[in-house]
Amino acid sequence: MNRSQRISGVALALVVMLALSGCHKKQVRASHPPPPLPAKPTSGNDASGSTRPTTPGTTAPAKPAPLPPNLSERPSLVESGLASWYGPPYAGRKGADGTVYDQNAMTAAHLSLPMGSIVRVTNLTTKQSAVVKITDRGPFVRGRIIDLSLAAAKATGVYRMGVAKVQVEAWTPPPSTSPTAIPGGRWCVQVGAFQSEKDAQKLKSQLMRRYTTAKVIEFPGPTGHWVRINPAHPDKRAATEVADGSHASGGAEPYLIRTD
Repeated sequence: MNRSQRISGVALALVVMLALSGCHKKQVRASHPPPPLPAKPTSGNDASGSTRPTTPGTTAPAKPAPLPPNLSERPSLVESGLASWYGPPYAGRKGADGTVYDQNAMTAAHLSLPMGSIVRVTNLTTKQSAVVKITDRGPFVRGRIIDLSLAAAKATGVYRMGVAKVQVEAWTPPPSTSPTAIPGGRWCVQVGAFQSEKDAQKLKSQLMRRYTTAKVIEFPGPTGHWVRINPAHPDKRAATEVADGSHASGGAEPYLIRTD
């Protein structure tokens, strides 16, 4: 075998060896997993109890709480202001409508709406809403327009906030047809709250001398002592005149209250 033949044989052997070693080398392949399937909407409940579709990672707009089917679409009153809530020590006490206050029921207190009015309260910050029934009077704090029960406060997001700006939409019951009913409702004036019973009694005596035909009472409440004046003719005009002239010292404020 000549020199050129030996070189060719060596080259051929190297090619065969490289080919054989390549057969046992593990090949690396890039992995391309398929994209995840879109998540299906799940059913979530908003604070008012109505169901709305939600998708993980997104927040669906809250829908207004549904109204009872017997109500018309147009409310008789729409107002905005501050809402608060009340629970203990009022729980178990008799409300202004004569029923025992249940903090777990969907009720509220308002100064001037007729008892039994149906109200939708919407938290203007969170857009949560709930439908409540007016069963009591209050709140007796300037600037606040409605006091929610504990349950209603939780449903509207007012519970944790304590005080929140809300919109109130009210549907009032039809006027009473009773012969003793007063057009526009029956009204009184409430003055308080006095921390001292002595101060409340003093104002009561002054008002009894001034309004000889009115019924003036003093009574204790959870926030202090109050004086209430029931005019002889309890329409709103007479009650307004009494409120305008019954300012008391010590920061006690007069409140015009509807009693029916």
